Amino acid sequence: MKNSEIKALTVEQLAEKVKEEASALQKMKFAHAVTPLENPMQIRQSRKLIARLKTELTAKSK
Repeated sequence: MKNSEIKALTVEQLAEKVKEEASALQKMKFAHAVTPLENPMQIRQSRKLIARLKTELTAKSK
């Protein structure tokens, strides 16, 4: 998801997207603990996306 797409989302959409990504990240971490993922970089990308979403959410809520 690009920064321009993130900036276009509303506060409610951002909050929902953070929840979705957080649950997906948790599932990926559990799956990676059991059997290694084909692309472990997905975990890092997901963490960074969550951080970008939370940053924009904080900026819009002020």
